[in-house]
Amino acid sequence: MIKPSENGYYFPAEWHPQVATWLSFPVNTETWEDRFPRIWPAYFELIRTITLSQKVRINVADENARQLIETRIHEAGIDTSRVELYPFPTNDSWCRDHGPAFLVNKHNDSRMIVDWEYNAWGGKYPPFDSDNAIPRRIAGALGLPVVSPGIVMEGGSVEFNGKGTVLTSRSCLLHKNRNPHLTPAQIEKYLCDFYGVEQVLWVEDGIVGDDTDGHIDDTVRFVNEDTVITMVEANKTDENHAILEENRKLLEKMRLPDGRPLNIVEIQMPDPVYSEGLRLPASYANFLITNGHVIVPTYRSKNDEKALEILQQCFKDRVVTGIDSTEIIWGLGSFHCLSQQEPQPNTEF
Repeated sequence: MIKPSENGYYFPAEWHPQVATWLSFPVNTETWEDRFPRIWPAYFELIRTITLSQKVRINVADENARQLIETRIHEAGIDTSRVELYPFPTNDSWCRDHGPAFLVNKHNDSRMIVDWEYNAWGGKYPPFDSDNAIPRRIAGALGLPVVSPGIVMEGGSVEFNGKGTVLTSRSCLLHKNRNPHLTPAQIEKYLCDFYGVEQVLWVEDGIVGDDTDGHIDDTVRFVNEDTVITMVEANKTDENHAILEENRKLLEKMRLPDGRPLNIVEIQMPDPVYSEGLRLPASYANFLITNGHVIVPTYRSKNDEKALEILQQCFKDRVVTGIDSTEIIWGLGSFHCLSQQEPQPNTEF
């Protein structure tokens, strides 16, 4: 089997120039029940903000969804030339996890797609066959080569600095519901071979309410090659306090391949968000980076504004924009979970 790393391919950092952001339009009534009208304002504001600096490419399940999208983007005054619809059915809306992993080449302008297996976070939400087919469908549409490692991997479980390092969590990647036949060392080898990294850094766990078993994109994110933001919880009686404190201490001990420590920027968690007594995985870390913006979920919390200020200091070359995610988080994810970036080919050679 082709190992992308041996041919110069790697997964770039999210701030790498992008062609488009991919979305899978929400259609699953088991996820959203009757809440579609309540999530549309934030969802189409997400689309509008992305189109200010790049294309949005959307997997569309059926003609009804296509008509709804076309009507809504017209009503919102969104530039229709920057919205492309693809007739690819999905089981759910979480494109970060079932979408393609786009790789770029450090030696030329070629790209390729890694088609990891997807099992809906350990078989929690069947069926997931349509979601699992999405990477190959997109590869076919774009005329890109594709390689299938044959193991389960989700985009929200890995975070890249584009310079050889990936961050992930033990609670997710080492969970028995993903790849029980693999050792940690074997999983690291897959990450290095198929994402083109040289170093895997592990935190321990994810936040309360996260049904993915601890995705990294709710806790720790790279903002440049040697700086991370990490979520913290000041309230020592909160369930997330000990989890996030342990992760922070692990980050302090980490070193990049050249020996540098990580610069660590702390962001206080939002006030807890509940629905019918269930704690939802509300986090500012689930932001999406585009060419022109950093799109941050907000939660009508007293901590929203400070989180946006800190992130604006981290991304001085982009506009940090908050969008109310109080309705969307009901589906147990936010803007990063909903999206997957398509990077531009490298031109620096």
